[in-house]
Amino acid sequence: MDKRTRVLNALNKQPVDHVPVGMWYHFSGEDARGEACVQAHLRYYRDTDLDFLKVMSDSYTYPISGIEKAQDWWNLQPLGADHPFIREQVWRAKRIVEEIGKERCVFYNIFAPFSCIRQGTSDELVMAHVRENPQAVLHALDVIAGDLALLCQLLITEAGCDGVYFCVQGAEKNRFTLDEYRRFVAPSDLYVLEHANRFSDNNILHCCGWAGEANNIVLWKDYPVKCVNWAVYVEQLNITEGRFFYGDKAVLGGFETLHLNEEMTEYKGLLYSGTKEEIQAYTKELILFNGKRGLLLGGDCTIASFTDHERVRWVVEAAREV
Repeated sequence: MDKRTRVLNALNKQPVDHVPVGMWYHFSGEDARGEACVQAHLRYYRDTDLDFLKVMSDSYTYPISGIEKAQDWWNLQPLGADHPFIREQVWRAKRIVEEIGKERCVFYNIFAPFSCIRQGTSDELVMAHVRENPQAVLHALDVIAGDLALLCQLLITEAGCDGVYFCVQGAEKNRFTLDEYRRFVAPSDLYVLEHANRFSDNNILHCCGWAGEANNIVLWKDYPVKCVNWAVYVEQLNITEGRFFYGDKAVLGGFETLHLNEEMTEYKGLLYSGTKEEIQAYTKELILFNGKRGLLLGGDCTIASFTDHERVRWVVEAAREV
């Protein structure tokens, strides 16, 4: 069974010869943009022999400027299809698909609109403005959702990606009530996802535990995706429990990979500290305990950028022995 068939079968809960593996990390410096970024992704793929590749979007923060007062969000206007934020990402994804897209699936990382406004300003400013002038912030979320929906469409139809890996954030239990999240954040999440679903059936939801704090994951359980990836160790929800919770969708994860500090220099988890024997034994246990149906192995989130590629390959090799 080739890699593309293996991954598409796993996403659709069909039989596979081996459980597919996919992990990723943040690229920085010269490796974050342009052709150098393309080659960094390809090196990582070839070093690890992963079953699918998620293209990172590290250096492409949604462009936001001039936001000081809450009312300033009303000034945000759509970027449009020709803006460099969209064109450069589509170009880069297309280059990667041209190189390896026939042999394996390629997904592209998309941050949800609420993440974009926080990344483009600050968490503190956004939360203050949500309380002060929610309608202005909602306008901004709608504008960004439109641009991200267009980006998803072009990534799939023009660049040739098999789908998007959609990262949702902001549901920490101390941030919003359930009703507030459903009012302020969920509509923009769903706008992007539902548009992406018009062009691909194989989109993946990442329920991000970036802050190391448990989320109200019930807010995301019914989002319309083929596969769900969540922070198993942050949410204290293992793969078996998560399958039931998310409605028997395909699941991606199993490895603890979240960072411990804001500088992203300290990580914990067997992938970093274990021996080859320990990592491969854990990989096989995950598969034997959870079965092969609808399972893809990966991390709670990004792995550390300093991780030796050989450690990821150990996981890949072990999965192909079961």
